[in-house]
Amino acid sequence: MSMPSFAALGVSSAVTSALAERKILTPFAVQRVVIADILAGRDVLASSPTGSGKTLAFGIPIVDRTAAEAARPAALILAPTRELASQIVEEVRSIAHARALKVAAVYGGVSIGRQQREASRAHILVATPGRLEDLLARNALTLSHVRILVLDEADRMLDMGFKPAVDRIVRQCPDDRQTLFFSATLEGEAGRVAQTFTRNAVRHDNTPAQHTAPDIEHRFVAVHAADRVAALVAQLRDERELALVFVRTKRGADRLAKRLASHGVSALAMHGNKSQNQRERALARFESGEIDTLVATDVAARGIDVDGISHVINFDPPADHDGYVHRVGRTGRAGRTGVGITLVDHTQSQDVERIATQLKLGREFHMTGLARVGHPSGRRRQHASSRRRPARTG
Repeated sequence: MSMPSFAALGVSSAVTSALAERKILTPFAVQRVVIADILAGRDVLASSPTGSGKTLAFGIPIVDRTAAEAARPAALILAPTRELASQIVEEVRSIAHARALKVAAVYGGVSIGRQQREASRAHILVATPGRLEDLLARNALTLSHVRILVLDEADRMLDMGFKPAVDRIVRQCPDDRQTLFFSATLEGEAGRVAQTFTRNAVRHDNTPAQHTAPDIEHRFVAVHAADRVAALVAQLRDERELALVFVRTKRGADRLAKRLASHGVSALAMHGNKSQNQRERALARFESGEIDTLVATDVAARGIDVDGISHVINFDPPADHDGYVHRVGRTGRAGRTGVGITLVDHTQSQDVERIATQLKLGREFHMTGLARVGHPSGRRRQHASSRRRPARTG
């Protein structure tokens, strides 16, 4: 059975041609299920993993539904981080020119003056909540003309404490707007918030089938706390492409990058205390392969979407299974294989074992020798697993 084309979904010839210029000819799964509903003006709730093509899933119909003569901004896309906002602008701008639309981003960490001028002229505005509220407080723009509102990675915005700001922003948008809610999950708080922001929404759960799941090898490596850096260096010296290393704190990212340099590993740190220019340069050097190791915090890495990441290494284990999924889901993309590695010392073993069990990776974790089951005496072996199995990072 052949896949539907963008034209068959109702996408205009102008936008279809702009996509073809980028060699984008066939819709991804999430695009196939939501584009027609958005073009029809329906509110949409969509759960979709990172890297699934969701930006164009809402970007394509927004461009088609926005007229060049519309009052501005006509569409507002809220995103949790600067990096994600920048990537959304890059994706949408590549097709917006086909309909003579202007796209702009507003986020913290850069001069507000230039952003203020660009925001007032943009048909499609991509914004982080904090900076958008700064501009609204200055009366630099109005949201009274917004016809389409998108909340992208809404679960992450809630995790980062943006709900009060998002509530205030949504109240300034017209009641008869179209609302699109994209999130990694539509359960719990994210699902409750989605219901309050939308009306008669169509729900789509874009969970990849098992046969299309990323091919990721999961390893849990037992380490002594004092030997953690040496263990990381050993992993980084294996054959690989790009490695994304996760730490808990901004200070920890800087410190680890310096320690890796002392071991001959070329690495850069990326976190919220870096300026926007520093972060963009670091990401560009990483994506090009000039620097093959990027050390990042969870929030800073949220907007990273690089196909060439062969290894994700949790230097500091994630806080929960959702954090593991978001981190490790950055490898094994575009049909490639990937490796997810988590360093674990005995003080972290119970928490990481719980995460592994929830993700059905208990067998992999057990191979560290740190598992509680079968080791009542507490005398545990230390070695890493190397079993390959399909990842549950979708």
